[in-house]
Amino acid sequence: MKALGRFAFRKKYYVIGFWLIALFGITAISQSVGSNFSDSFSLPGTDSTKALALLGKAFPAQAGDTETIVFHVKSGSVNDPAVKSAMQAVFAKEAQLPSVGIVKSPYDPQNALQVSKDQQTAYAPIVFRINARLIKNSEVQSLVNIGKAATTSNLEVEFGGQAVGQLNAPKGSPGEFIGIIAAGVILFISFGSFFAMLLPLGVALLALGTATGIVTLLTHAMGIASFAPILGSLIGLGVGVDYALFIVSRYRREIAQGVDPEDAAAKSIDTSGRAVLFAGATVCIALLGLFVLRLSFLNGVAVAASTTVLVTMAASLTLLPALFGVMKRRVHSRRSRKSIDSGTAKDHEQSIWAKWSRTVAKAPRSLTLGAIAVIVILAIPFFSLQLGSSDQGNNPKGTTTRSAYDLLAQGFGPGTNGPLQVIAALRTPADKVALQKVATVLASTPGIVEVSPVITSADGSVGLLQVIPTTGPQNIKTSQLIKRLRNSVIPQALAGSTTKIYVGGLTAIFDDFATVIGGKLPLFIGVIILLGCLLLLLAFRSLVIPLTAGIMNLFAAGASFGIVVAMFQWGWGQKLLNIGSGPIEAFLPVIMLAILFGLSMDYQVFLVSRMHEEWVHTKENGKAVIVGQTETGRIITSAALIMITVFSSFVFGGEKVIKEFGIGLASAVFIDAFVLRTILVPALMHLFGKSNWWIPKWLDKSLPHLSVEPAEVEVSA
Repeated sequence: MKALGRFAFRKKYYVIGFWLIALFGITAISQSVGSNFSDSFSLPGTDSTKALALLGKAFPAQAGDTETIVFHVKSGSVNDPAVKSAMQAVFAKEAQLPSVGIVKSPYDPQNALQVSKDQQTAYAPIVFRINARLIKNSEVQSLVNIGKAATTSNLEVEFGGQAVGQLNAPKGSPGEFIGIIAAGVILFISFGSFFAMLLPLGVALLALGTATGIVTLLTHAMGIASFAPILGSLIGLGVGVDYALFIVSRYRREIAQGVDPEDAAAKSIDTSGRAVLFAGATVCIALLGLFVLRLSFLNGVAVAASTTVLVTMAASLTLLPALFGVMKRRVHSRRSRKSIDSGTAKDHEQSIWAKWSRTVAKAPRSLTLGAIAVIVILAIPFFSLQLGSSDQGNNPKGTTTRSAYDLLAQGFGPGTNGPLQVIAALRTPADKVALQKVATVLASTPGIVEVSPVITSADGSVGLLQVIPTTGPQNIKTSQLIKRLRNSVIPQALAGSTTKIYVGGLTAIFDDFATVIGGKLPLFIGVIILLGCLLLLLAFRSLVIPLTAGIMNLFAAGASFGIVVAMFQWGWGQKLLNIGSGPIEAFLPVIMLAILFGLSMDYQVFLVSRMHEEWVHTKENGKAVIVGQTETGRIITSAALIMITVFSSFVFGGEKVIKEFGIGLASAVFIDAFVLRTILVPALMHLFGKSNWWIPKWLDKSLPHLSVEPAEVEVSA
């Protein structure tokens, strides 16, 4: 690693030039070819997937996504001649759009139930031939423009559905700019130098720009979700500033001790750089652990996020030492350089962190109990976690999707926003009789407000029932209804019959998605904890430290999820965040856990690697823990403050899922840095004593060596 630091320092302009060419070149190529993000996912073997396959085969014109045009009159009726004429003209124009399969007008006699009882609200489902992700934005915009053109002072026209939702989704997040500004302020306060502040910030932004271009290109090779760029920005800014901060801090420390700039650059890469390399690897391993879930939707997110981390790590290890070669001793302010030259620099042993480290050493038991109590209290809401998918009732007020959702709920009941589809393969006359029997049973089933007549495909091979629940799509009672229909109501109605009947529809698809992910969550947690602990075992040759780290990760996860549940599911953050309450996005726990476990391991590595370095020299556990916490405490908390600020700033974006990520990760980092690494971990290490560094000799000999510290540290021991 020293050789890498020296090479980058000496060949600084070549290295800087390489990164600038990479940034502008990759950005130009990615912009020229465009992006191809995809939010599609498959759930093989589930009821909803089987229903979708039958529907697509028998009703090809209705196999795509469904948008809903909702119209409401302030006075009079939707059946008034002027309103009826205007809306029929709208339906006729919508039906001519290339991707539209059918428009189900409420003015057709068979669709009379699409008009509310007070006749002031009506809706028309617009069924596409293809999935929403394949529809061009220009066509969706035309769909909306046609409807909005009919708006008058008395007639309100709104649109709901996935395609319109994607059209209105925010293209970026102001949180990026807020986070950058806030990070700059914290860095300036921490370093006291404008140039030192620019180093971590500049490297992080350059790496993020390069990684964004690479991810855009990757969308043409694999499916990557549309929220991946914002999530990548969130992770990239956080870890980018984090990694650069650790290396810059070590370089400043070496310069303060009078070390030659080139030697200081080499030393910083050989020490903090090794920790960055190790920490970055753990983040990537945690993210790539998403592959064990075998869900293509999450594979793309894992690759995109890992790519961002890898590029950020590479920039920190090569671009930073090159910039050190340009700045040399100017990483310190003029006043600091004068104090260093005159030998009047502050005594490290008298710092606030030195005093706090000694305080922890004196009262480890009481501090351990206090920290655990805080974690337990914060984690309480986690035990009521409900996974699902937020519907458009959570969109910001004023958007057409939110307005359409509210109008439907007010005019027809909340279940109209999430209809279920009961689909049967009709091979014999007995199958048709069975489906009709199911329709009769469903009509009297609690939790169902309406069941449509049986709709049969042109060839008579598939039958369809539209079922409207009494509750909305994200309500837990709707999820319970789906399970009850599948497990008891329909099987009992089909007793003695061989007819295959499936419960599908968008609401059922999202419910199946939550069920599949929830079932695989324990496996995922086990895999990433095991891999993380194995890496720490190899690095620190200890059994206690990896086990402690794994438990700390679970503590941070439980507490941060408790905060997310309270804010988003319990509704404590509705007014503050301008969102509706509802279930937590089904995929959020696994992605957030991957990121959290990786970041938690970062802090564990930075903290314990310095302790281990001191332990190797002195074999005194108490001194090693105090020195490690004293010398890394300020850096870890400064890095944490930056990450908390960056993550929190993303709540200013419009999408609920990004707000969930922002609040969840900001909470997790705060708990990890200020409760776990500042109090609980060092307190436990004082209590464990020399056991922290124990490993059976037979195991030590059989394991390969992977050191976070440079080789000369071990030699000197």
